[in-house]
Amino acid sequence: MPSDLLSPAHIAQSLHSFRTRSPLVHCMTNDVVQTFTANVLLALGASPAMVIDPDEAAEFAAVADALLINVGTLTTDRAVSMQAAIDSAVKAGKPWTLDPVAVGALSLRTRFCLQHMSQQPAAIRGNASEIMALAGMSRGGRGVDTTDTAAAAVPAAQKLAQQSGAIVAVTGETDYVTDGERTLAVAGGSPLMTRVVGTGCALSAVVAAFCALPGDRVVNVASACGVMKQAGEIAARNGNGPGAFEPAFLDALYALSGEAQK
Repeated sequence: MPSDLLSPAHIAQSLHSFRTRSPLVHCMTNDVVQTFTANVLLALGASPAMVIDPDEAAEFAAVADALLINVGTLTTDRAVSMQAAIDSAVKAGKPWTLDPVAVGALSLRTRFCLQHMSQQPAAIRGNASEIMALAGMSRGGRGVDTTDTAAAAVPAAQKLAQQSGAIVAVTGETDYVTDGERTLAVAGGSPLMTRVVGTGCALSAVVAAFCALPGDRVVNVASACGVMKQAGEIAARNGNGPGAFEPAFLDALYALSGEAQK
C-alpha cells in the first residue's frame, strides 16, 4: 500500500492547534526517561504529569486530556496502575497511547500489551521490531533496539491498525503513520536522535498529546512525528554530539512554531 508524504502545512496546522490547547498529558512512562519526557512536553507547550499510584492514576486519567502507557520499566505492580488508568481513560472517553517498548523480546510486557489491544488505544507508537511483534509477525528486536527497518514494518503497522482501531506509528529513519487504509510518511530527523536516551519514548508522549487534538488523527499523529524530526534536524545543526544535542533539541522544540511555518 503506497504512502503519502506529510506536508509542512499539516505539521504547522497541528502544532498551532497543540500550542493553543496546551493538553494535559498523563505520562505513565519508564523511569529512565521521565524528566526528559516532561521537558519535551513542556518545551512544546503541553502540561505533563506522572501519576503512578493505582487509585490516583485512575482518578487522574479521567481528567487528563491524554494518557501515555509506556512499558519500558514495567513491573507487576505498575501493570495494576496502568490497567486502572486505561480503564478510567476509556470510560471517560480520553485517548490513550501505547508505547510497546521491547515487546516480543520480554514476556511480561508482551502479555500486558496484547491484553490491552481490545481497549481502544488511540495510537500505538513503536520501532519496527516492536510493531511487527505486536502484530504477530516477528519475535521482537534486540532488547529495545530494532532489528528491522520501518519500511519493512509498514504491512505489520497496517495490520495492527486494522486489528486494534488505533493509529499506528512505526518510527525510524522515515516514520510511517497509518490507520490501516491510509499511510503517511514522515521524513527527516537526525542520527543523533538515536544517541540520546529517551527521544523515542518522548515521541510517544508527544503522540499521546497530539491525539487529544480535534480533526484528522492520522494527520495529527504524523505531525507529532514531524515536529520531533524537525527539532532533531535543527538540534543536530547546532550541536556537535549527544551532550550538546539534548539541550539544543529542547530549545528547538520551544522555538519550533516559526520553523514549522516554513
